[in-house]
Amino acid sequence: MTFIEVNLPMPSTETFTIGVLSYPRVQRSAVYGLIDLLESADRQYQADMPSGAAHRLVVEAIEEISPDQATHFTAIILPPSLDGDAAACCEDYAHWLNTMHQQGVLVCSVCAGAFLLAQAGLLEGRAATTHWMLADAFRQRYPAVKLDTDKLIIDDGDIITAGGLMAWIDLGLKIVDRYLGPSAMLATARYLLVDPGGREQRFYSVFSPALSHGDSAILKVQHWLQTRYEAPVTVTDMGQIANLSPRTFIRRFHQATGLNPSEYLQHLRIGKARSLMESSSLSVDEIAWQTGYRDTSAFRRIFQKVMGLTPREYRYRFTAVGSRVEE
Repeated sequence: MTFIEVNLPMPSTETFTIGVLSYPRVQRSAVYGLIDLLESADRQYQADMPSGAAHRLVVEAIEEISPDQATHFTAIILPPSLDGDAAACCEDYAHWLNTMHQQGVLVCSVCAGAFLLAQAGLLEGRAATTHWMLADAFRQRYPAVKLDTDKLIIDDGDIITAGGLMAWIDLGLKIVDRYLGPSAMLATARYLLVDPGGREQRFYSVFSPALSHGDSAILKVQHWLQTRYEAPVTVTDMGQIANLSPRTFIRRFHQATGLNPSEYLQHLRIGKARSLMESSSLSVDEIAWQTGYRDTSAFRRIFQKVMGLTPREYRYRFTAVGSRVEE
């Protein structure tokens, strides 16, 4: 029997190069944190593939921009800015970001980094997120963007946006998942002892009612609701306080606050309920009663709709272990 030796070619390793943009007033901890997270993921991935890894992540900090960089990077990440509005000091980056995106580079932002993407025109007509505290300023400046600050991260295929200042962790794990696979992502999360996903920004946002709209009649109702939220309140009651017909009141209330009166009252009540969950040992039923809900099952449904978590899940996440109570 004759044996023929066949030398099969070694499988090639596909390299994905991730650029982290270090622009003026960038949050440096996010730049270095992303580099550490992605490099840790690559090391773990290579160690788990003794026969040769099919993929490789390479991470670089981008200190200077150049038009020919699109051929070099697979993805570019815009970290948060310490100034809140990243576009204010970085307008020169708009054309460069457009060039990168048009040539197939995945562009990503964290928190205020979304201002840079919007300034470049890349988010027009698209769903995107940024930090919930920046939502009003963002909407005023970029009304064509479908902003959703309930979401911590929005993956729109060729553009990914993430919400809060620390959402670079969630974005980093999303990048690992995309290029190295879910197993590598979970291994990285376990190694770094971070939540591998499933969070939403609304878990953390605080209801901050619009009060500077200039409509004194509506403002009068808002102040009144702050002291009456736990009592039965109807739209007719609110209209009488504002001295407006129900139809006119509803229109002006929505125009001033961005919410209809019923939605506003629900957000106000749920905000009070969150505070009680975090600071007291009251049961969910007791909290429901204290915040104006006579039907506790309805309270639980509304709480989950507004917060994305059940009251029990919220209390488990945001209450100190010693003060948790059985529901």
